[in-house]
Amino acid sequence: MSGAALQTKVFADAEALAAAVADAFATLVDATTASPFTVALSGGSTPKRLYELLAAPPRRERVRWDAVELFFGDERSVPPDHPDSNYGMAKRALLDRVTVRAHRMPAEMDDADGYARLLAERIAKRRDGFPVFDLVLLGIGEDGHTASLFPGTAALAERTRWVVMNDVPQLHTRRMTLTYPVLNAADRVWMLIAGAGKRAMVAECLAAARRGDDPPPRPIVGVRPTAGELVWHLDAAAAGSPT
Repeated sequence: MSGAALQTKVFADAEALAAAVADAFATLVDATTASPFTVALSGGSTPKRLYELLAAPPRRERVRWDAVELFFGDERSVPPDHPDSNYGMAKRALLDRVTVRAHRMPAEMDDADGYARLLAERIAKRRDGFPVFDLVLLGIGEDGHTASLFPGTAALAERTRWVVMNDVPQLHTRRMTLTYPVLNAADRVWMLIAGAGKRAMVAECLAAARRGDDPPPRPIVGVRPTAGELVWHLDAAAAGSPT
């Protein structure tokens, strides 16, 4: 798969965005010959709505869940039943409603190396020595972070490890996250971004991404798949433009 230029897709609102991505996901899984079809899930309100739509008819029946294997792009250092857990959110929105294999990040145990070993065991394809996800879902924070790659944190400089525990002093916390080399090895990276509160950051980061600014001025700009596709899915409020 050859690398593609950054693409943007704009939808009327967050609901239309989630519905379109849900349909695209179902179509992609149906057409895939990969076994399993590996996906790194994201936290956040827009992905949550995507998961709810995938877990409900008619899309639930359209997706070949037995061909899908789910992982996570990042996780907070909390137990899986904690309200702030990305896994917990995905479990309530999706995993409790479909039969699919899913692997949570044990961030509360600080076991980044264990999750890397899991990726090595479960994902056979490699690109430049890194595991290749069929699809990575990501969002953006108001500071331009994505996954748990936050401005000014050590994980931004990681070029060899697949998964790290990242100290985030501005939030007084520690999180587990996939690193740039893994995100950028993916066959597909889909950004899911909605809301007027993201508009200024989206404009700044899209401009920097299109220029290829190096070093990336914001963490999300460092997500540049080496041989896969990169699509920013935006609602009109985040894009600051009509559909």
